Parts: sequence; structure tokens; C-alpha cells
Amino acid sequence: MENRNDIAGATASTEAFATHHIRLSIDGTDILSDIDLSFPKGEFVALVGHNGSGKSSLLKIIGRQLLPTAGSARYAGRDVSSFPERAFARSVAYLPQDVSTSTDMTVRELVRCGRYPWHGPLGRFTRTDGEKVEEALALTHLEPLADRIVATLSGGERQRAWLAMLVAQDTECLLLDEPTAALDIAHQIEVLSLIRRLSHEKALSVVIVLHDINMAARFCDRICALKRGRIVANGRPDEILTRERLQEIYGIDMDVIAAPKTGYPLAYAC
Repeated sequence: MENRNDIAGATASTEAFATHHIRLSIDGTDILSDIDLSFPKGEFVALVGHNGSGKSSLLKIIGRQLLPTAGSARYAGRDVSSFPERAFARSVAYLPQDVSTSTDMTVRELVRCGRYPWHGPLGRFTRTDGEKVEEALALTHLEPLADRIVATLSGGERQRAWLAMLVAQDTECLLLDEPTAALDIAHQIEVLSLIRRLSHEKALSVVIVLHDINMAARFCDRICALKRGRIVANGRPDEILTRERLQEIYGIDMDVIAAPKTGYPLAYAC
């Protein structure tokens, strides 16, 4: 039977993911070029950059949703393509941009879907499965909404429900593709605060695609910036949010101040 132990070296490696000379070309157009990158275990890492810079494509490659044209992606020291499907899903959870399907389910039914990698299509839903579902509902503060239809929830509540499904999956890594894209600022802060808390409380490795550099600086441990399919910056938020780096990433004049009360670096266009 497949289990998390099938992922040999996961506990020994200090890397969650690593990419080696990744290249992606679609219809003759280079989307990603020579991507060499390491994602340290236990960190909350943001991928930022212009639209079309390759952020989502890179996330899909490390999450086994897309095959690179050249190069390789590794998880726990092994090529991601070498894992049995369910074994990989027991350690890595992926949330795409479009999560509009299955919204006729209740929140609890949606969260139960996260247990699929553990019992399969014909397996019995066990006491452990039920405990993981209830734990996920509690961690995401969704217990009062557990019997609501997902489609009736607010945007922030819906995103929390999908995150709860991933928490119930009981993985070691979360890959999130723009989970705050359609949310107002209050719900963005709510969802990102939740992800950061889960990352720290459950020692999860998180890679997230974000558009807002200030949200990335406020909530993430590390920021990796792409431009035209190449890595142009990679480091702590205070290393990335400088006038020189922001000019390189976005191609416009920007400056940085310390945000009032919080002290987080805050970038703005000049």
C-alpha cells in the first residue's frame, strides 16, 4: 500500500522542492528559461512578477500538473515524476486558480474530498478520515459553516473551505495558485493570515503565486520574483523590497517605506 514513507529522504532533506534547469516552451514561445531554484522546507514562499512571467507554470511543474520541456523538478530529493500518484498527493496538495467546480457540495462534503488520497475511490471512510476533516474545519474556523452549501458562502469563506480541504489532505506541502486573486483586501488578509498560521502551526512548506508584492512581504518568509520566464530575485522580503530590485522586477520607479504600526516594508510606485 502506498504511504508517505514511499517518499524516501523527505525527513532528511532540507529542501521541499528544487528545480534544475527547467525550461518550458509552448508553441515555440519560451515560458520558462533555465530555472534553478530551491524551496526550503517549512518556509512560506511567494512567487511574484508580471502577468505572463511564468509563475503559475512553475507552480504547475513542481506540482506535477505540467511537464517541462527540459530540466527537472524534485521533491524531497527525488524527481516529482518518480512518485506514485497517491503517494505524492499524500505529501503535496495543489490548489489551482479556478476552484469554481463542486460548489453545490456542503463545506463538510468538500473538505471530505481531501481524504481521497488516503482511502482511494473504493476505500472506506475511516474514523481517522473523519477526525482529519473535523480538525481541518476547526483549524480554518469553518465549524459553524460546515453544513452550508459552498456556493452560498462569501469569497473569503469559499477560499477557507478549499484550504480546509487541503488541510484535511494532511500533506507536508501546499501549492497555491493565486488564492486571493478574486478577493477584496479584507478577505485577502483573512486568507493569507490563515495560510501563514497553518504554515507555522503545522510546519507546512507553502509555495504561493501572488500578484501583490506588499502582501507577499507582509505574510511570506521568502519572495521569488520572475520576469519573462527567468528568476530575477530571490530572498527575504527586506532583501527584495528595495528600489533597485523592484525596478528590476517591474520596470518602473518604486520606493519603499516601513508600514505604520506593523513595520513591514511597503512598496509604492513613484
